[in-house]
Amino acid sequence: MVEVDTEKVKKKMGKILEKRREERMEGPREREEIEEEGEGDTFKCPDCGSTKLMTDHKHGEMICSSCGVVIEESMISFGAEWRVFDDDQKYKKERTGGAVKFSKIGKGVTTEIDRYDRDFKGGAIPTESKAQIYRLRKWQRRARMADSFNRNLSVALPELERMCAFLNVSDNIKEECAKMYRQSISEGLVRGRSIESIIAAMIYIVSRNMMVPKTLEKLEEASGVNKREIGRSYRFIVRNLGVKMRVERAADFIPGFASELGISGETEAKAVEILDTATRKGVTAGRGPVGMAAAALKLAGLLMGDKNAEHRRIVTLPGVTKTTIDQRVKQLSKAVDENLTEEQRKRLRYSF
Repeated sequence: MVEVDTEKVKKKMGKILEKRREERMEGPREREEIEEEGEGDTFKCPDCGSTKLMTDHKHGEMICSSCGVVIEESMISFGAEWRVFDDDQKYKKERTGGAVKFSKIGKGVTTEIDRYDRDFKGGAIPTESKAQIYRLRKWQRRARMADSFNRNLSVALPELERMCAFLNVSDNIKEECAKMYRQSISEGLVRGRSIESIIAAMIYIVSRNMMVPKTLEKLEEASGVNKREIGRSYRFIVRNLGVKMRVERAADFIPGFASELGISGETEAKAVEILDTATRKGVTAGRGPVGMAAAALKLAGLLMGDKNAEHRRIVTLPGVTKTTIDQRVKQLSKAVDENLTEEQRKRLRYSF
């Protein structure tokens, strides 16, 4: 019978476990080094080199699917510790508010004491506490308007909200405009200038950089300020804030015009295709993007038979004239003539 030295076995097993523990600790360090140096996004198993890893969120472990090595354990869960099955339960269990909003005076995180004299559960406030709540409400209102910064925002942000609603501008553009306006106040750029013209210029800047530009005519209608004044405010902001402006392309105006006129998706796609062809041939160089966009929609409507893109509707778009559209349509039709079918050529001949 062979005698087993239990002490040697224990020492050997201890060394193996220590080595395995060191390998587990090396795993996270290797991943951090990879992420910092930017050599790759994949994390390899330190034991077999496999990249087939899976995370067991229930037990907080990262495991190699090939060899079964536990690479990382006791991982931190950044999710909620509770479960919900409908929106009501989620609302009751959430302990955080919404995201910070630059379009709100207090960025959406200020204290609000409304005028309905009810507590956070909806119950009525006791009569003996109403006088105290009234005083708190009064001082809260005074504290919010204590400096010129907040007083200016109390006028400008509702105006921004109104213009964005009129122009059907998305929330991300509105938030970026509010952020830019706050920066302008901090640097003293708003003093001596009309709030409406500054806000209209910022909507023009942000929407243009986000590839959904608005015409100066539309901004003039929304703000009630002459487009020349908006143009002056635009140049002043760009120069003083160092904003880099994106070059306007005719294709950027197509989605907005198509949505305004109710033009079909096929006609809109055809207009973009026409502009791409014209751009490659140099037809759009040196010409206004608004007129080219309107002409492309009219030409696409003629080719696709879309009645919503008729001439009488196209001329109602802001920033275009009948003469300009006719000239641009002829230029675009020559650029795309080789790609047209015989039937489409006949339609164009009859329309001209």
